[in-house]
Amino acid sequence: MEGTLLEWTKRHFGKILFFGGISAYVVITGTTGSCPTCALVTKAAGFPSLIPSAQAAKADDIEETSTSKKVPAWELKDVDGKTVKSSDFDGKVVMLDFWATWCPPCKAEIPGFIELQKQYGEKGLVVIGVSLDEQGPDVVKPFMKQFGVNYPVVMGDAKIVQDFGGIEGLPTTFVIDRTGNIVASHIGYTSKEAFEKEITPLL
Repeated sequence: MEGTLLEWTKRHFGKILFFGGISAYVVITGTTGSCPTCALVTKAAGFPSLIPSAQAAKADDIEETSTSKKVPAWELKDVDGKTVKSSDFDGKVVMLDFWATWCPPCKAEIPGFIELQKQYGEKGLVVIGVSLDEQGPDVVKPFMKQFGVNYPVVMGDAKIVQDFGGIEGLPTTFVIDRTGNIVASHIGYTSKEAFEKEITPLL
């Protein structure tokens, strides 16, 4: 038996190394769609691969842009099935965060969002999570309870992704001023302190 197993291992060593490396890459980085090979393998394995997860790493890896354009109007359901509209937040400073429960950098940002909502909510800030989880509220609701999410979360769809120019990676966060203009956007993990510097002049 041992000899047979050893022979099989030798014969398939290359495949074991390849798929083992891909699996480790996915688990460590949370990235499932950043390269064609990874996307193909992870799709076959059942990992979410429609939208890549941006790695939570150094500040140099964060894409930050000043956009100053009108935010697209949207209408989505929250985790309880209630309709939520972008117009519900007119006159507010909004942080619109595209995320998913399976995305490690998204999870890393959430404690900062919770703190910002607590600290600046009465001054006019509202954080809104746009979940892109394919499993829907069934996975998002328990996640929100576990992490103590204190801001509204809606279930995203293809339309809002398209309306916001296509989401290249998760998390992607848009900072929107009181007049409904997108003043900044971030792809990848961004610290609470970085967001705080952007929102405080808007409040």
